[in-house]
Parts: sequence; C-alpha cells; structure tokens
Amino acid sequence: MILVAGIQSTRQTTVTCSVFGQRGTSLTFDNEGASIFTNWERTIKVFKSLAIAGAMLAGTASSAQEQFITIGTGGQTGVYFVVGQSICRLVNRTTAETNLKCTAPSTGGSIANINAIMAGDMDMGVAQSDWQYHAYNGTSEFEGNQFANERAVFSVHGEPFTVIARADAGIATFADLKGKRVNIGNPGSGQYATMQVAMDALGWTMDDFALASELKPAEQAAALGDNKVDAIIYIVGHPNGSIQEAVSTVDAILIPVTGPEIDKLIAENPYYAAATIPGGMYEGSPEVTNTFGVKATFVTSADVDDEVVYQVVKAVFDNFDRFKRLHPAFENLTEEGMIRDGLSAPLHPGAERYYKERGWM
Repeated sequence: MILVAGIQSTRQTTVTCSVFGQRGTSLTFDNEGASIFTNWERTIKVFKSLAIAGAMLAGTASSAQEQFITIGTGGQTGVYFVVGQSICRLVNRTTAETNLKCTAPSTGGSIANINAIMAGDMDMGVAQSDWQYHAYNGTSEFEGNQFANERAVFSVHGEPFTVIARADAGIATFADLKGKRVNIGNPGSGQYATMQVAMDALGWTMDDFALASELKPAEQAAALGDNKVDAIIYIVGHPNGSIQEAVSTVDAILIPVTGPEIDKLIAENPYYAAATIPGGMYEGSPEVTNTFGVKATFVTSADVDDEVVYQVVKAVFDNFDRFKRLHPAFENLTEEGMIRDGLSAPLHPGAERYYKERGWM
C-alpha cells in the first residue's frame, strides 16, 4: 500500500490517498465524505499531475521568497539614521517586483557599520568618507584589519566637524577645549575616531580634558543642557535636530575649527575638505562657522550580490527628487556629485551597472 498524506485542499486541510497494488482497483480522495473511483491507469495520471503541480507550487514559493537586506546607520538623532531609513523606504516601495525587503536599524556609526559589513552581519551601511578610505587601505583604525572587499556605492551629504559649546564655558576656539569637559562621542562612531585624529594633530591626549565623555548623539544634547559637559563634538549633516535641541535648552554657540594644524590635515588627506556651517542656522550663531569636514558615503562588500546593489541604487536614483525631500541635508545633492565625491574604495559592480545604464559613466 502507498499512503500519501498532507496535500493541501481548498476545502480541507489534508487529503489521504490509498493505492493498492493491483490493476483495476480504486484511488480514493477523502474530501468531506466524497469518494472518486477510477482505474489504475487513471491513478497513475493523477499521481503525475499531483507531482507536477507540487513542483510548480514549490518553485513559485521559492521565487517569491523575500530577501532581507540590512543597512547600518547611526544614532537615531543623526542624519545617518535618516539616510538608511530613507533608502529602505524607497527599496520597500518595490518589494513586490524585486522581492527585496530592507531594514535600517540604529547602530554605533561609521566604524561599527564597516566592521559589521566586513563580518557579513550587515549588507550595506553609511560611513564617513575618511573611514571608507582607511578601511579599504588598512590604515589608521583599520591597520592590520584591512577591508579589501569594501566597495563604494555612492556618497550622500557633506558633514562638517561640528563643535557646540555652552556660552558660559569660556570656549571661543577649538584650542580652548583643552582643560574642559568635552563629549568626544561613542566608540565605534566616526566622530569619536575623527576627534582623535584632530587631537593627534594638536598633540593632545584624553588627559588634556577635565572630562572626556563618550555619550551617544542622542544623549549629548541633554548633557550640555544639564551642565554635565562644556562642549560636544558632532560630525553631521546640517540642519540637525540634536544640535537644535541643544541650543534651544541652553545658551550655546558653534565653535570654529581652524588653525595651521587643521589646515595641514586638509592638505595631507584627500577625504578632508574645508567646510562651513551657514550663519543663522542655529540660535546663538548668526555668523558663518568655519571648520573642516567629510562626506557621508554609502558602502557595501564585494560579497553582496550585484543584483541586490543594483536594485538599491535604482530605488534611490529612480526616485531622486523624492529622496532629496526626505531631509534638508539632502536638498542640494546632485547625481553627478553622489557618484564621484568622497569615494575611495572601488565602485560595486551593481552600482556601476546602473550608472552606465543612465549614461553617467
């Protein structure tokens, strides 16, 4: 006897089929008490039909299975989080066609994202242009841990190195931070690592501060307002909600980051550039603030499938005007700049394919 069980029916969860091994005996389908009798030849045809239908259903289910991709971002008050969420929003609009489902959780920032991509824990992520460079070349924080498979996808907004100080803290220049209580950012973030670069340029160590706190972006505005720190460091696109929160809760000012040491950093490192924060953007700082900065970039691994990267890039640039409306920092982005500026790792083939299709390369 051959017994087949567990076949899905529209009227009943299971159908049981019994076949006895003699010619001319019956095949019975139990379906709410109804039975159908047939001969052996017809039984074989039914079994073949069931096998073919089952294979087709299995193939359809497999082809329609969603593929999940994860994008590393940053703190929830920062623009990196908005970048990742915005990209996922556009990718998920076409899930029915691409079967791609995108998530963009909050993370520790640039270095944490690159390390997660390198480990295969994330597919893509946002990272400062300087840390994209260091990861690919195995320098600075990535010495001995080179990410040779790192691939660039596109750049996003500019990110000035931003210092906000309490107005009563006696801080007017970057050099005045020495001896003060300063939040330098959480380990794993680009701001923490870049602050260390700036400190090295000035010959400073952590001991040169009265306090060097390591608060996350979501925590530092409150710390400034509560007089737990004198100044906070943030590398971020502007306008930024966390900075707006800080200047609305306490009298605070933007501090210029300039001087011969900073000029040397810019001259010696192609991923740094002079930057400005417009005057009047934040209460207490009516004049332009001069500093230096990096680019926010979107990176992935050579191990990520070309078609996946292609579809993500397509979702962004096929809806470019919509993307630019998702945050004020995106307002002045151009396609030309995004596929050129701040990219030091090789382009991922999936991204390159899209750019060539659009005639941009």
